[in-house]
Amino acid sequence: MTTGANAGDATASPNVALVETSDLLPGLLPFQAWDVLGTAEVILVRDAATHPFAAHLHLAGLDLHTLEPATLERGDLDLTRPGAPGDRRLAKALIQQARDTGHAVYLLGPDDERLALALAGMSAEHDVEIELVFLAQQPPGTELLRLVEVLRRLRDPDGGCPWDLEQDHTSLLRYLVEETYELVAAIEEGEDADLMEELGDVLLQVVFHAQVAADRRAFGIDDVARGIAQKLVSRHPHVFADGDASTAEEVQVRWDELKAEEKARSGPFDGVPEAGPGLDLLHTLHRKASRRGLLPPDLPPAADGVRRALEQLEELARPPAVAGAEPDHELLVGHLVEAAVTAAADLGIDPEAAARRVARERRRRTEAALARLAAEGGGEVEVATTGDVEVATTGGATVDAEVWARHWQDSAG
Repeated sequence: MTTGANAGDATASPNVALVETSDLLPGLLPFQAWDVLGTAEVILVRDAATHPFAAHLHLAGLDLHTLEPATLERGDLDLTRPGAPGDRRLAKALIQQARDTGHAVYLLGPDDERLALALAGMSAEHDVEIELVFLAQQPPGTELLRLVEVLRRLRDPDGGCPWDLEQDHTSLLRYLVEETYELVAAIEEGEDADLMEELGDVLLQVVFHAQVAADRRAFGIDDVARGIAQKLVSRHPHVFADGDASTAEEVQVRWDELKAEEKARSGPFDGVPEAGPGLDLLHTLHRKASRRGLLPPDLPPAADGVRRALEQLEELARPPAVAGAEPDHELLVGHLVEAAVTAAADLGIDPEAAARRVARERRRRTEAALARLAAEGGGEVEVATTGDVEVATTGGATVDAEVWARHWQDSAG
């Protein structure tokens, strides 16, 4: 903050005090700002009716007055001067106010981002000083308030968005799942710009659900934030209290103990949702059972388990020993997947991440082989349907299996 001249000092230059505000924190001002506003004869703003601080200052006994823009003369229309014409008209009006009274106080608002620049372009030639009263540095998370307000407006029955107003927790569920998977992809791809965007999309879903809950008077975003903050504090006594945990493993053990106490859970798998992806569910059950020494006693070593499951699948091609005794194909495949997940756990590998990696490689190789095939055949590869059978064609001819195998092999690496 630059100390301005005293309006009662006849020898001092006239000055303009610009007081910074944040529309995200209406009514919140540092002591220096309240001091400047409280001693001002008139507090000027661009529009007293719409300024976000108007109601708060009125409660403090301070009223805002709209500053009438000055008329720009020919010399004021110099295109080299900084600021848009509207800002320059207000800047000129502030200069005139300061020269007439010795001191002018202006409360900046959402539309005044470039007013200070326009004022600086005029102040020197008129011998008017500028005093800037800055807000204290805003804490991290302030912009979250803007997102909360945007969702409130979108869900406002009076002037909100028809689509947003129609949504409920159930209709939004698929978007939450989609955005979560897009976030996973961004993390694995390692691009910060994509990661930031996808984190925002997931955050939107959290705030959206909280606003839906607030609209039905169940809970609000503050309840959500308060609840998770309290949970983190209670689950980290080694940080926020006198608990003791010196390693990540000790922290995990204590976390599970506290969680079991809070949730009144006794079973090793209590609280594990069964609706999640199968690989992740198997991995979670294996991890929790392993941590508690509850792995199946007949669980074979990972490699043996995979080998045994494969042997059982190979038997599917053989006729059943007893007529009508069809094997449970789904169960056998499930055992194979379980064995693969066990092998991943033994190696410290996330099976979901491993499966996604293989899927990405499959997709890459398929698209690369298709591109090679199209270049060789002189046309795009298309899918033709005959009855219930789909076949790949290029140039009107069905793709030969040996040709496809060659291109697939060439696409490796």
